[in-house]
Amino acid sequence: MKMKIQDIYIYPIKSLGGIRLDKAILEERGFRHDRRWMLIDNLGNFLSQRSFPRMALLQVKFLDDGLFVFHKFNPENNIMIPIEPLTDKMLQVQIWEDQVLGQIVSSPVNAWFSEMLQMECKLVKMPESSERKIKRKYAVNEESVSFADGMPYLLIGQSALDDLNERLEIPVGMDRFRPNLVFNGGKPFEEDQWEKVQIGQAKFKVTKPCARCVMTTINQQTAEKGKEPLKTLSTYRTFNNLVMFGQNMLLLEGDSINVGDEIRII
Repeated sequence: MKMKIQDIYIYPIKSLGGIRLDKAILEERGFRHDRRWMLIDNLGNFLSQRSFPRMALLQVKFLDDGLFVFHKFNPENNIMIPIEPLTDKMLQVQIWEDQVLGQIVSSPVNAWFSEMLQMECKLVKMPESSERKIKRKYAVNEESVSFADGMPYLLIGQSALDDLNERLEIPVGMDRFRPNLVFNGGKPFEEDQWEKVQIGQAKFKVTKPCARCVMTTINQQTAEKGKEPLKTLSTYRTFNNLVMFGQNMLLLEGDSINVGDEIRII
């Protein structure tokens, strides 16, 4: 059975709701607009659902003139975010062990998010001039990455999720794992064996498995936190004390990807 791309996702604002696309533009640091924005606290540290599960309730839509962000349970509570920041102010921001420059979008945007998350925070965008280098042992050409956790692209097979859900009392959705690319066909966890892959006309290097954290235990529709699927995953997907699900990749060549593109192992 042929393997094909089933879903394409971007997450413009790190740790907020994702957007499904039929086609996405490929860039070195990830899909265009993927995780180019990020919320930070007063010290410049990034915010995520790991500490603030309610971030899951903020959904993002892409419109011609910017990002439209709204509360899932109260859509009238919303804000429009311009593609280009309205300020020139740059801040040193911290994402894991990396420090990079982020550009503050605007004061009204900061105020809206601060109210939504019930804590003082700011929204920054990663300017093109900001370079956050991938760890040298995984890089091919000193690639940079966005505000994503560590790598530009994350790929997961639908059969891997199906395999997991057969072991769970209550099935979970793929949104728990925040992939960029979901493919159908193939055996569960087939992607674990890949080194290079061609998707449509694009080529990728598979760099390393994706280690999963408590974020997978947050219901993306309700922001409620539980123990699954991490508890069950840990019983059969633990390697070197890390729970693995999905594969990280970086782009070798290509301009775009479409839903329905065929996957070939190189």
